[in-house]
Amino acid sequence: MKRNHRALAVALVPVLALGQGLAGCAGDSPAPAALDEAALGAVAEQYVKLVLSLGVHDPNYVDAYYGPEEWRTAAQADALPVETIAARGDSLAGVVAAMPQSSPGDSLLALRRTYLLTQLRALAAHARMLGGERLSFDAEARALYDASPPTHDVAEFEAVLAELDGLLPGTGSVAERYAAFRSRYVIPRERLDTVFRAAVAACRARTARYIDIPEGESFTIEYVTDQPWSGYNWYQGGLRSLIQVNTDLPITIDRAIDLACHEGYPGHHLYNVMLESRLVRGRGWVEYSVYPLFSPQSLIAEGSANYGIDVAFPGDERLAFERDSLFPLAGLDPSTAADYARVQQLAARLSYAGNEAARRYLDGELDADATAAWLVRYAMYTPESGAQRVRFIDRYRSYVINYNLGRDLVAAYVERGAPDEAERWRRFGELVSSPRLPGGLQ
Repeated sequence: MKRNHRALAVALVPVLALGQGLAGCAGDSPAPAALDEAALGAVAEQYVKLVLSLGVHDPNYVDAYYGPEEWRTAAQADALPVETIAARGDSLAGVVAAMPQSSPGDSLLALRRTYLLTQLRALAAHARMLGGERLSFDAEARALYDASPPTHDVAEFEAVLAELDGLLPGTGSVAERYAAFRSRYVIPRERLDTVFRAAVAACRARTARYIDIPEGESFTIEYVTDQPWSGYNWYQGGLRSLIQVNTDLPITIDRAIDLACHEGYPGHHLYNVMLESRLVRGRGWVEYSVYPLFSPQSLIAEGSANYGIDVAFPGDERLAFERDSLFPLAGLDPSTAADYARVQQLAARLSYAGNEAARRYLDGELDADATAAWLVRYAMYTPESGAQRVRFIDRYRSYVINYNLGRDLVAAYVERGAPDEAERWRRFGELVSSPRLPGGLQ
């Protein structure tokens, strides 16, 4: 399907000349009353090219790109040093910072300015990190994701573990009994695709009740192994995604809805589809044709994908659907669904233990083995899944905050002044269709 590139034809302006030209105008005359969309478009083009240039140095950085292929080819051929990329990112951020902060009659344009400014600052920070700069876990999270991760005392996790200790059957440690309990709810491998597709269909149907999903969108599902994550959405552009599900470790019944919502509807797939439809095609904003993983946009992407589970299945609706539909498809006993849900809801309160493990590991307080043991002790990972999580932290570092802190920030934003389900869906749909970043959720 051909994309609308009406804004992609903005004349290429060398980054330093662009900065000098706009700064000169600001100094010679009063600042304009409103943002200049053409000037933002020129910055946006340079931003995309810098993202692609940084992707040459970090293969995990460019999570998705569907803009002009010649831009990617040029970035690979030029192979700009990370120091140059950082300097150009800082220079462009200065250009945007000097622009007016509002645009009467077009609130999205003001959000676009903030988006470019914040993303450029994160790009420059990541380039400096690739050049050898070392930041603490907290400083890295602020620099890359526009958010300050909270700290949690071990006593908080101990209190949850004590509750689980009284709830879980059997003997042994809480982690051992939790693993044994969950093992009863593993989806048989031969039933996994059937269960997962049923969950996807339900997630899409619930999303479509409230959000006008662009026509022609679709995704492909693949089952893979040897990855540090449990599921991944690779957005292809053209309203299409590739969703991969990792089968290295057993997949329990609760993960069907988690993955279907998070990776599909109303999670990553919908988010990317809405941005492409509304902003790239609808407004010609080329910056949304690239997705730099280590950036503030990821907190919105992961946070909305995780909170989207609760939007799609509010209250007891998730339990009812799992009990009546997914448990039978998986060959599990539906009469035990409520017991399983009760344990899972309690275990979810240990989510931030994973962040504390990452903080201690990245700040040098724990080595890899001790971090895996921490995850087993306080987050009830199995030894195998704990080792897998350490591999995830090795690759993605402070990115871990985007799942739980991102979810909590998105939830607070959506639920603020949203008295009913329809209004929550409206605010959620608005969020995943706009340039809003973490700073705009306050």
